[in-house]
Amino acid sequence: MMEKTMQRTTFLQHHFADAEQQRESAKLGMWIFLVTEVLLFSGLFVFYAVYRALHPDMFINAHKYLDVYLGTINTVVLISSSVTVALAIRSLQLNKSKVAARYLLATLLLAAVFLVVKYFEYHHKFELGQLPGKFYTFQGIEGTNPHVFFSIYFMMTGLHGLHVLGGMVAIFIMWIKTIKGHFNSEYYTPVENTGLYWHLVDLFWIYIFPLLYLIG
Repeated sequence: MMEKTMQRTTFLQHHFADAEQQRESAKLGMWIFLVTEVLLFSGLFVFYAVYRALHPDMFINAHKYLDVYLGTINTVVLISSSVTVALAIRSLQLNKSKVAARYLLATLLLAAVFLVVKYFEYHHKFELGQLPGKFYTFQGIEGTNPHVFFSIYFMMTGLHGLHVLGGMVAIFIMWIKTIKGHFNSEYYTPVENTGLYWHLVDLFWIYIFPLLYLIG
């Protein structure tokens, strides 16, 4: 009985009164971090709104050179990854760590698919010269300063891609720890917080996709 109690409390840090306080503190810290992420992307959304108001026709003309098909695939992929990470958390709540590990692995694979698709999209832009700022060399888009649109495109999708990569690192760590049996129905807070972060990454894309790909 004593050994069982010790196993259940090994995750409790000494500066917390109980497991519930530790869990709530961790979640509060994650929510504060997520708020800073929202503020970061909000600056880009404001930047987008200002320049789209200044050059509405150019934005519409330039967006036609984005691949809506690839953007749609990535949207489906990320939404699916949100489902799998949620199922991983639910599996841990039910003490099904092996199932949770499979769902975390599925989330990793879906995230990798997203980045691969984005790589091919970026590669096409580089070939055409549809690059940000002074590197823009493409001819054929009507309107003033089409390079502004692609500057915003690369800033938004590039920053989001870095967040996807960071999320993959966190999910990979959670996957390894889940395989090793670090989490169970009484302690799964790190996986839950990682899931919160991943949901926000997905949410950012749900806003970015229509703003860039579906203007018309």
